[in-house]
Amino acid sequence: MRKGQNPAKFVKDVAKPERITVALLNYIPFLSGFYAETLDVLKVSLESMRKDAGLPFDLMIFDNGSCPEVRDFLVKEKEEGRIQYLILSEKNMGKGGAWNVMLAGAPGEIIAYTDADVLFSPSWLSRSVEILETFPNVGMVTARPFRTSPELYTSTQEWARKNATLDEDQFIPWETFLEFNLSLGQTEEENVKVYAETSDWRIQYKGLTALAGASHWQFTAYKSTLQQFLPFDMDKPMGQVRQLDKRMNDAGLLRLMVSDPLAMNMSNTLGYLRGELKKEERRKKVGVGKRILELPPIKKMLLAVYNKIFSWYYS
Repeated sequence: MRKGQNPAKFVKDVAKPERITVALLNYIPFLSGFYAETLDVLKVSLESMRKDAGLPFDLMIFDNGSCPEVRDFLVKEKEEGRIQYLILSEKNMGKGGAWNVMLAGAPGEIIAYTDADVLFSPSWLSRSVEILETFPNVGMVTARPFRTSPELYTSTQEWARKNATLDEDQFIPWETFLEFNLSLGQTEEENVKVYAETSDWRIQYKGLTALAGASHWQFTAYKSTLQQFLPFDMDKPMGQVRQLDKRMNDAGLLRLMVSDPLAMNMSNTLGYLRGELKKEERRKKVGVGKRILELPPIKKMLLAVYNKIFSWYYS
């Protein structure tokens, strides 16, 4: 028998979710070997995500059966108000299984999905949403330009040829191209030939610039669009996630990237971040005079003078 009235009946207002849900998928089964630094990587990713994203968002994390230390950290973050929605899976459901829960259950109108090893730069979210809301029929927007498989953005090219300004060239600088591919375990030597033999497709539309392509490791999309592709039936925990990329292209949706790097793959260590810090330390040690000499117009002029003097003496 019920005693009294449920106090919830007298609550007049309920909290409304933010328009955007950032959905992060995490899996750290233990903290040794390959996964020794992955909890630190996750912490850095979360900190960078929250720092000047450019738009407000709620954070949803789906933990795919991580070890107790990681789950304890996530629960503490939730209790302290830094995670709005936390799902702790007893077992690893694979990426497809996790997507079925996350992409269907996220309360926001817009979902910004990310793997747990992404380092974000300021305005990563606002820049992604700007492209999502300006271009028509967008499937997904990734917050970094990198070279993706051309067969996965043929629909984007076809639309751009008819409705926007489309140009082909090496719009991604070599340093930006190499930085990302090195994070995947590739070597600089093997990328020299790839960079020289491939190109980028730049799309200009209504005052915005985007590059053709996107990827499943980080993307922003409308929830209503993503639901068209659910559920994902993947029989392996990894390796089949390009299904989303292919399905979107086959459906005629645009797959786009921002024009400058606002997201970076850290992989399973903080090696990239340590390298960036060392590079910054080296830069600070360089004198003001040296930095002035490295300015492109001055460097170009001085090298031209040098070449002229060299030719006077030795030609």
